[in-house]
Amino acid sequence: MSSLYLHIPFCSSKCPYCDFYSLVASQHQVDDYVDLLVRNIAYLHQHSSDPQAFRTIYFGGGTPSLLSSLQVERILTTISQTFELEDGCEITLEANPGTLAQTQLRDYRRAGINRLSIGIQSLDDRNLRMLGRIHSAEEARQAVSLARRAGFDNLSLDLIFALPGETLSILSADLDKLLELTPDHVSLYGLTFEEETDFSEQLKQGTLIACHEDLYAEQYRFLHERLCDAGYEHYEISNFSRPGLQCQHNQAYWKRKTCWAVGVGAHSFISRNWGERWAIPPDLKKYSERLTNNENPARLLETFDRLSAAKEWVYLALRTAAGIDQPAFKRLFEQNFLETFPDAIGKVRPYLATDQGRMAFTLDGWLLYDYLISHFL
Repeated sequence: MSSLYLHIPFCSSKCPYCDFYSLVASQHQVDDYVDLLVRNIAYLHQHSSDPQAFRTIYFGGGTPSLLSSLQVERILTTISQTFELEDGCEITLEANPGTLAQTQLRDYRRAGINRLSIGIQSLDDRNLRMLGRIHSAEEARQAVSLARRAGFDNLSLDLIFALPGETLSILSADLDKLLELTPDHVSLYGLTFEEETDFSEQLKQGTLIACHEDLYAEQYRFLHERLCDAGYEHYEISNFSRPGLQCQHNQAYWKRKTCWAVGVGAHSFISRNWGERWAIPPDLKKYSERLTNNENPARLLETFDRLSAAKEWVYLALRTAAGIDQPAFKRLFEQNFLETFPDAIGKVRPYLATDQGRMAFTLDGWLLYDYLISHFL
């Protein structure tokens, strides 16, 4: 089994904190891009030596909800006619609340989308203006209500924390409003200032001040406690879900399962041998030219050997609450986890919890994840 990711690089406007490859495009460009995706899917099928049934499909971006329901249906029909889909295949579409309407949501559901991920980011209008979002808090609430009425019973909402000037009480009020919407899944992201974004420039100029690391940690612990008390499972550093409603697509990433990707700027991971990573360059013109010439738009980015695969497996597993399954590590890599990384384990041990052959980071370990994981790499 495998997964498929489709990158939709278009947005209504560029958010000042976002460093993802995205474009503000005309409807004509969006229409042409759908044609390219269909070509890319066909190319993938023609050149796959061992095509597997898809367990998950994910429309990410960008803003995939800029696609019409007919365009989504055309893409999904192309996939289902060329690849097998597992029963109960999870099909997710990311959506911006400012782009959704009742009929559109109903038609997405009929087209086959069964999981919706809505980028609310905040339910405080001041925060939304600062973040450059095109929707208001009320429009976000309306989008969730419309999605429920359209039949979406697997709904994920995004929330950004550690915003400039955001106190714990402001964040608490924001979380209260989000919980009132009863999402099935919540993704939390601490604001980062990525290079070559407007926010990064404002930070350098002193017009924005980043959240202090102590307050960041306090907010993260607070969110963990409140969401767990509300019945959510903190199953990955940034993700919470109702029991049984974890994002299956992201689970494929964290378990190093094959995930094909189509669309400009998209990345694939192929699990054959010790693993390969492929990338489609973020250049729409070249993407179009290569597909028009029936050439592979993706380029080989990385080939793994046993050790590099083991390092990445650990890197991904320690993002999750399940952590390191030591017997599974030994089956996969034919070596003992404790013997493979003795120095790294010794350095991070205060932040590791051990239970019946599993080792996982504690909450404080997740707060120091980038530093701690560097010992394994």
